[in-house]
Amino acid sequence: MNSERPTELHILKADLAFPESPRWHDGRLWVSDWGAQQVLTVDLEGRSEVVARVESLMCIHHLPDGRLLVVSSTERRLLRREPDGSLVTHSDLGALGEHPWNDLVVDGRGNAYVNNIGFDFPAGEFAPGFVALVSPDGIARQVADGLAFPNGMAVTPDNATLIVAESYGQRLTAFDIAGDGGLSNRRTWAEVDDHPDGICLDADGAIWYGDVGSRRCVRVREGGEVLQVIDLDRGCFACVLGGPDRRTLFMTVNQWSGAENMGGGRRMGQVLTAEAPARGIGWP
Repeated sequence: MNSERPTELHILKADLAFPESPRWHDGRLWVSDWGAQQVLTVDLEGRSEVVARVESLMCIHHLPDGRLLVVSSTERRLLRREPDGSLVTHSDLGALGEHPWNDLVVDGRGNAYVNNIGFDFPAGEFAPGFVALVSPDGIARQVADGLAFPNGMAVTPDNATLIVAESYGQRLTAFDIAGDGGLSNRRTWAEVDDHPDGICLDADGAIWYGDVGSRRCVRVREGGEVLQVIDLDRGCFACVLGGPDRRTLFMTVNQWSGAENMGGGRRMGQVLTAEAPARGIGWP
């Protein structure tokens, strides 16, 4: 294992309430600030702009045509940002699950995969979660279950494989994607020794994942070999590869002091950057 940092860490953006769900799109980083209940764009000089406001915990991803999808966990809806900036309902998820909806990934065909934690985190008794597929026309159906706190997700560029981080299962789990978007052939992609949160895929077939408790970002290959570890001074909730050549690793980090402190009072959240050994791939 090469445990050296890929390069010196830089703070791209500080003073965030609770940054999550980083995505690289259209030459900018898109970040959901849960504490401030905002979606921001951040350029490579750290200048930011608020592009949406949603009173909820929210993860984001873009459709192939560039429109933004936003998971509104509170409303149990998948929202779509139109070109004029308005938010409309892309899909009503309430009939599939009443517990918190979590992460989101969109494949190159416009299929959106959204996962549900399965219990009321953090106070509720643990129960397994599931993954729902939302087709481009907004129809939602469950396509996988029995996941131990499903979290970050990634789709391979050929739209053939979905990888899900199971935070409580301490593993990354893969599924084959069928032509209709359904999932099959569940298997362990990698077992890890911590609790993977948000993930991203690189051109060497490795996955970066954030870990909150261990305060690090980890690069791992299929089978579980750890390739690189970036130690941090606070928890890493998610990561994405972006920049002009997709070789910049963006990490959303924060001091974790419990779900009750996820509001906007403490602004210890940051977006960090580091040079990565392989470029990012996948959609968008």
